[in-house]
Amino acid sequence: MEEITEAVQNISITNDSHKKNRIQVSNTKKPLFFYVNLAKRYMQQHNEVELSALGMAIATVVTIAEILKNSGFAVEKKIMTSTVDMKDESRGRPIQKAKIEILLGKTDKFDELMAAAEEERELANGEEQS
Repeated sequence: MEEITEAVQNISITNDSHKKNRIQVSNTKKPLFFYVNLAKRYMQQHNEVELSALGMAIATVVTIAEILKNSGFAVEKKIMTSTVDMKDESRGRPIQKAKIEILLGKTDKFDELMAAAEEERELANGEEQS
């Protein structure tokens, strides 16, 4: 019973995986610009977005962040790297995977750029219908 009590006391509960402004990126599930546009929407709602990825998807997250920064939508606030222990299903033993988390915030021009993009979209849709 003593070991159980000790184990319960050592458990740290973090609510990180349920952040409303976090996007967990996979390099196989969705196209790159799906994540770029999703990140823009998250920044509209929360003023910042956290992009997170493991292993091979890290390159995708870095690309998304660079697209948002270079197009003037986002500014880099924080980059965190770490390793995560995961169970390798094929070998049945734990392996370590690299993890990256990039926190991006809105630039001063963000709302202006979003309004301009929306205007362009409406013009394009208007031309298609006529």
